[in-house]
Amino acid sequence: FGAFIGRHGNRIGDAKFELDGVTYELEKNDGKNNLHGGTPGYHQVMYQAAVGDNSVTFTRVSPDGEQGYPGNLDVSLTYTLTDDNELKLHYVTKSDKNTLCNLTNHSYFNLSGHKSGSVLDQEVWIDADAYTRADATSIPTGEIVSVDGTPMDFRVPKTIGRDIEEDYEALNFGNGYDHNWVLKPRDGVGKVATLYSDKTGIEMEVYTDLPGMQLYSGNFIENEKGKDGQTYTKRTGICFETQFFPNSINVKSFTPCVIKAGETFESETMYKFSF
Repeated sequence: FGAFIGRHGNRIGDAKFELDGVTYELEKNDGKNNLHGGTPGYHQVMYQAAVGDNSVTFTRVSPDGEQGYPGNLDVSLTYTLTDDNELKLHYVTKSDKNTLCNLTNHSYFNLSGHKSGSVLDQEVWIDADAYTRADATSIPTGEIVSVDGTPMDFRVPKTIGRDIEEDYEALNFGNGYDHNWVLKPRDGVGKVATLYSDKTGIEMEVYTDLPGMQLYSGNFIENEKGKDGQTYTKRTGICFETQFFPNSINVKSFTPCVIKAGETFESETMYKFSF
């Protein structure tokens, strides 16, 4: 909950990829696939920390070969809280070898309050006309599927629970929403999604400069111990994970999340709250 995910958020099919003619084998930690980079996760290691007036920056070097990926990767993540109730996540990376880099945030949100139970009555909007079809193990097939006439259409705000039990391949495979939406193109950081609770009147807007977003409706939360003695269960939180498309390195039609040696990669995601 709240984890910083790297070196590669989401899944890589068969836990391997080829880069510059070399095949790299990764940890098979999700069936036969790799999920969220492997061991150690980026939320399970120590960082140097620097505190600003309204921010904190975490930095470390992910060494060459960590989790199976090439290159010493300089990683920097700055969390900034603004006076406009914005939580900004600014990622900066640089590697000494060509490598993969797909960083994300795995926070769960429930705008009715963490003790309020299910999020199914909260409304979601996503600025996407399509999603990436996935197989039964959540690996994209390479197909881009229109959301028209499907339960995956969030272009008009609707409650999470309205269509989640529909007999539809994606929902059957994911046990609910757990897919990558193909966000509409935007110039730089733009608004891509919202979450709203009519119980509290709180709205969260999601902004990013990345091409995809995984909407995950907490389908596999099982008796997680939370604050104030609360226990979180299935669908008591929802994730908005901004990202490059899952398995993009192995799907030729997707933009791969490769950063070149010596080049600096930057990305920003923001969650903005209003009442």
